[in-house]
Amino acid sequence: MGGVETVPALESKRTRRAASPRLVLGMLLAVYIFNFVDRQIIAILAAPIQADLGLDDAQMGLLGGLAFAILYTTLGVPLSWLADRTSRSWVITVSLVIWSLFTGLCGFAHSFWQIFAARLGVGVGEAGGVAPSYAVIGDYFPSEKRAFALSIYSLGIPLGSAAGVLAGGYVAARVDWRTAFIVVGCAGVLLAPLFKLIVRDRPRPVTAAQGVRFGQVAVLLARKPAFWLISFGAAFGSMVGYGMAFWLPSFLQRSFKLSLVETSWFFGAVLLVGGSAGVLMGGALADRLGRTDRAFYAWLPGLAYFLAVPLYAGGIWTSSVPLAFVLFLLPQALAYVWLGPVNSAIQHLVEPPARATASAFFLLINNLIGLGGGIYALGALSKTLAPTYGAESLRYALLAALALYIVAAALLALGGRALRREWVAEPSLAG
Repeated sequence: MGGVETVPALESKRTRRAASPRLVLGMLLAVYIFNFVDRQIIAILAAPIQADLGLDDAQMGLLGGLAFAILYTTLGVPLSWLADRTSRSWVITVSLVIWSLFTGLCGFAHSFWQIFAARLGVGVGEAGGVAPSYAVIGDYFPSEKRAFALSIYSLGIPLGSAAGVLAGGYVAARVDWRTAFIVVGCAGVLLAPLFKLIVRDRPRPVTAAQGVRFGQVAVLLARKPAFWLISFGAAFGSMVGYGMAFWLPSFLQRSFKLSLVETSWFFGAVLLVGGSAGVLMGGALADRLGRTDRAFYAWLPGLAYFLAVPLYAGGIWTSSVPLAFVLFLLPQALAYVWLGPVNSAIQHLVEPPARATASAFFLLINNLIGLGGGIYALGALSKTLAPTYGAESLRYALLAALALYIVAAALLALGGRALRREWVAEPSLAG
């Protein structure tokens, strides 16, 4: 490719001496960990926030889901399109700084609307983080290794969620919930310069970047049944996943009478062990089975959702803390299987220059429905059931939500068949 200009123009010729793929993946993982620390820390802090600000379950559901998801999902598409046309690493860096600053501002809120506004800001920042990161991974790793690489990156979800639960619970118990927000926000800002120093964009022809047309990508994906079936299947699964991740700490405190610190250890261990195992298992199995049949990139997550239903139900229904730990550990692993396979499948529905934009359209559907709807719906259902079931209303709301996993499994089963026809092959990457 001698003599071909590259983008972004912001990068010098040193771009050609980019860091090793493993180091780049490690830095992307570190940023994603902070992404989920900042996103999920509010779950473990829900009880002290509610007590301090006088909020009900429906309001907490808005803070945990919709307040974050509104701008996170809608701005993710234009920011990812910008990343495809300019510098993916710069978009990620600036996004990290913005969401970290707004996380810190949550600690200064004294009313529902103040913390709601700060959560909106967290969503604005995080909108430019995930989809461009998927695209950077696509640039650094070949197709046959991409699902596992995306799974390594997706470890940021259980690791970040666990870190947020453990650190947030500890700081809140020892100091207060406000300090927990401020500490994690400052840490994210400090990470940004190191990330930009290490992670550089792979050279891309100017013509390739200029060829990314927002409307064309949208029309292309709209004509592919696999995109819709996989996106909505993942979205219904995420309604349960995000809902469980947000409300299980409150459930453990209300129904099992665990303290804030005990809840942090219980749920942090479930996220760390179960979630990490599920993410890695999903990526490894998808790359192995996908060589035989590409439909497995959708079928594997669908099967995992189906198997998670009875296990989650048992954990929610039991009154034994040790048994609940085991029963939550297994479905937590199954709930995270989808990350590597589905994200890899979405990237293979378009040509390489449009990866970030395609991923952003997927995240728009997945997070607006899953993150924006799941957490609020569970909180609102718990509030509705409270006159009948009292403190146990959250238990019954969580049980009812499991039906969405069955819907998700059915959609992904259909999506796998469509994926066979619509997969976009690509040449293997050198290096």
